[in-house]
Amino acid sequence: MAEILVLYYSRGGSVARLARQVARGVGEVDGMSARLRTVPPVAVVTQVAAPSVPEDGAPYVERADLAECAGLLLGSPTRFGNMAAPLKHFIDGLGAEWASGTLVGKPAGVFTSTSTMHGGQESTLLSMLLPLLHHGCVVAGIPFTEPALNTTRSGGTPYGASHVAGLQDDPQPSDDESVLARALGRRIATLAAKLQ
Repeated sequence: MAEILVLYYSRGGSVARLARQVARGVGEVDGMSARLRTVPPVAVVTQVAAPSVPEDGAPYVERADLAECAGLLLGSPTRFGNMAAPLKHFIDGLGAEWASGTLVGKPAGVFTSTSTMHGGQESTLLSMLLPLLHHGCVVAGIPFTEPALNTTRSGGTPYGASHVAGLQDDPQPSDDESVLARALGRRIATLAAKLQ
């Protein structure tokens, strides 16, 4: 069974819940499954190294996950219209994978969460696509043939799945946000199955 790597960073739980919806969508495609992975947090000054295994949730990503996956879904909370530092830090360290073409030809998509409706979801998604293009991924979003893109009153964009957590930081995606996250997972898994 081929696997799609669902790689994310989540601080308040919103992106982690969105990642699980994306993974559900991947699993809805025959012959495909999701491999959930996360990245460790980073700090300006490292005082203690992060444990090798997180206390809960998805395991930390390893470079082998990138080589073994048939496609990639990348998720991050929005930080001033861009991805969060821990995910960017991981991506910035993938020079060897870029040089060797580890991700070339693999389908990829992105997802995010913000606190506010106009908190930079689309710019975050677009900025997350840039390194994927440099790595030679075949990027895909959510087409407007997905009805929830036209009915959502919170997250969801053609650039990728998204969630509006609100000022109370509610990590639970709305029904439309969940539908669109699953649609993105299905789309990347379907493309990966066709490209194999």
